[in-house]
Amino acid sequence: MSNDFSFGHSPFHTLSATEQALLHEQIQAVTWPAGASLLNPSITPEHLWLVRSGHIQLEEDGHVHVLESGETLQWRAILTGQHHATATALDEVETWQLSASFLKQLLANNARFSAKVFEEVAQSLANDAEIDHNREMMSLMLMRVKDAYLQRPFYVEGQLDVVSVCRLLAENKLSHTLVRDAQNGIERIGIFTTTDLRDALLNKIAPTALPIRDVAHFDLISLHPDAELFDALLVMLRHRVHRVLVKDEHTILGILSQLDLMSFISNHSHLITLQVEQANTTAELQVAALQVDDSIKMLQRGGMRIEIISKLVSELNSQIFARLWSLLAPPELVQNSCLLVMGSEGRSEQILKTDQDNALLLRDGYKFPDLAHVTAQFSATLLGFGYPPCPGQIMVTNPLWCQSLTPFRQTIGQWLYGDAAEGKMNLAIFMDARAVAGDAALLANAREYALKMVIGSDSYISHMASAIDQFPEPQNSWWNRLPLMQNRQSETFDLKKIGTFPIVHGARALALEYRLEALGTTERLQALANQHVLPADLVRDLTETLRMLMALKLRNNLRQRSLGQTISNLVELDSLGKLDRDQLTDALGIIRQFKQFIRVHYRLTT
Repeated sequence: MSNDFSFGHSPFHTLSATEQALLHEQIQAVTWPAGASLLNPSITPEHLWLVRSGHIQLEEDGHVHVLESGETLQWRAILTGQHHATATALDEVETWQLSASFLKQLLANNARFSAKVFEEVAQSLANDAEIDHNREMMSLMLMRVKDAYLQRPFYVEGQLDVVSVCRLLAENKLSHTLVRDAQNGIERIGIFTTTDLRDALLNKIAPTALPIRDVAHFDLISLHPDAELFDALLVMLRHRVHRVLVKDEHTILGILSQLDLMSFISNHSHLITLQVEQANTTAELQVAALQVDDSIKMLQRGGMRIEIISKLVSELNSQIFARLWSLLAPPELVQNSCLLVMGSEGRSEQILKTDQDNALLLRDGYKFPDLAHVTAQFSATLLGFGYPPCPGQIMVTNPLWCQSLTPFRQTIGQWLYGDAAEGKMNLAIFMDARAVAGDAALLANAREYALKMVIGSDSYISHMASAIDQFPEPQNSWWNRLPLMQNRQSETFDLKKIGTFPIVHGARALALEYRLEALGTTERLQALANQHVLPADLVRDLTETLRMLMALKLRNNLRQRSLGQTISNLVELDSLGKLDRDQLTDALGIIRQFKQFIRVHYRLTT
């Protein structure tokens, strides 16, 4: 019990005198030493804390906040019953502590108090969303002019008459042209636009006899292709022009129009989301889907962290899949099924489009005669959107991955206890499944069944975990030579098989053993650290390694795409700088340490 609690803190100022008295009986003063963990994803939310003094660092959904005196921690978790946040005392922190059960009583009995709480939580979420939007917009504005859409230069000679020029513009569907001319023996470049046509028609000379040079503008503004888009926008505003030349030395590369610039800047995730929501046909949805990879390129070049990009792309893909399913499948089918994504897409770790890993669970007893046609249309349309088919046929078009709930549960049993080698990996893939459309309870049922089946199946989990050695490292300790490699080397490194797979699969096996609900690899690793299964320092190193490899893979894939090469997991070692080679060397050491931990944990022989 404490008597010096101040009810001036929002939302407690809305409490009645009786409720204030009850709060005085419930509240406790708690002190936390520097470095203490108040919150992590494995802790069930049971209390709310109001900071009296000191500072708490809160990390949630990619955002970092420092809480100080008068701020509260945990409202969002208490309202939802779950959270993915971590909170650490930065110095000695004094807090008021209230139980979640008592606060829920206040929420139920006091409408003003409840409204104020929801208002503050909503405002916090809105602030975080605005931060994401501003961060993304800033990333876009720091992109280079050469990354935007540049119109190819089209030229006419200065002596050509206006009518002839307009005829050429119409034939080429253009609204402007560059004008080559010479004045006092010096070559010059001007521009004529359809806006200038007004002045031409008002000229005393007939358009058929009026040289285009007489109505063109020669005071052109130019920018270097490496200039930032922000600079381009400022130049257009400052000089009140709608177009600028993009020149490298004396070579004109193209024309950047204000309309194209604004269209490019608008082409970010929020606009893509809006386009997805408003799409009424697959053709309209395709327009949004084909913009995702370009948006990824912009965000990567703008310096956005890889984990934020992956979550953003995962959300965009989920919305695209859900919208496409709603366009192709009748409402009755959507309501009686659950569309799943699996693999890296299920873990929210896929960035550029690689392959389709999806499945469909149907409610028991529900039959849809035209199901095969709808699923085939779904996969074919995704292919048109840029999502290649899965080489292993893990798609809704495969009857194995398109079943009613009870038969699918039987399939899980066959995967678990059968002799088929692919069964073990199929179950591992399914454990990464995430619902994107329909009745998510179907997935929850199947997942819970799988978790119960695995209880006591130590031999299965050990056999599953042994796949970390499925792709052996190259011989002769070649990683020791990585920092010394020069451009003459032509060796390649598989960023998935040797890099991310051991981390992803090792975490997946441990998550299955300890019945973790988390799907993302970093979330699984953190949950394992919280349960003291993995050392905290190893989890930190694995998390950094995974993100480094994901970032390297994205850079490599973008490079492959720019060169017209097939996107793959192979990186040419001679394309890496010394810093990348040093980081890759350290990453391999951490991966080997984790693989050894898995071998010892599951008593695997090598």
